[in-house]
Amino acid sequence: MTPERYRRLRETLDRRQPDLTILAEQIHKPRNIAALVRTGDAVGMHELHMVWPWDKHRPYSGTAMGSDRWVNIVRHESMDAGIELLQTRGQKVYAAHLSDTALDFRDVDYTEPCAILMGNEKKGVSDEAAQKVDGHIIIPMMGMVESFNVSVAAAIILSEAQRQREKKGMYHQTRLDDHEYWQTYFRWAHPRIAEYCHQNDLDYPAINEEDGEIVDPSGWYARVRATS
Repeated sequence: MTPERYRRLRETLDRRQPDLTILAEQIHKPRNIAALVRTGDAVGMHELHMVWPWDKHRPYSGTAMGSDRWVNIVRHESMDAGIELLQTRGQKVYAAHLSDTALDFRDVDYTEPCAILMGNEKKGVSDEAAQKVDGHIIIPMMGMVESFNVSVAAAIILSEAQRQREKKGMYHQTRLDDHEYWQTYFRWAHPRIAEYCHQNDLDYPAINEEDGEIVDPSGWYARVRATS
């Protein structure tokens, strides 16, 4: 771990926004999923929530050109489950959805805990999901087409969220709790060992906060071998 790499990881974690996320409803195209994850990472999102298409129930396959490593992917079996979890955590859920009550996306306060619901490429946000969210937002369109591509729309909305949060100084204070901060750091900095720990139901070894390296790695390996 070079000092530059360690500093970059810490600075990125220091800017993570645990209460800003996307909830994607049955997005079909891998390139759109990839773009959503990349955009999420770019604006400092800590996790991204997804409900997979019903005919494609499978683990996330990693199509985001590596950025899925930096953003936690949380999969839900239904939109009800995803919306209810986010609302239970105190996050308002805003659906990018054209309706009589929809607000201009720039009129929403994204400094509050919130999630942006992005609908399916063909059908948009389902009627059931639209009824359960806290509000609808739209991006005003000036041409013949009715909407942007889902990943473009998400990038526009999240850029506004980033602008508001940056103005309020929310990127200048560490917002992850200490446990989640260092658990995430370990997954980022030591992915192979983290995967080994997951597969064997082991706690991550201790980290030296001065340089980001594992404390006494040979001793940890010896203890693991002894208990295997």
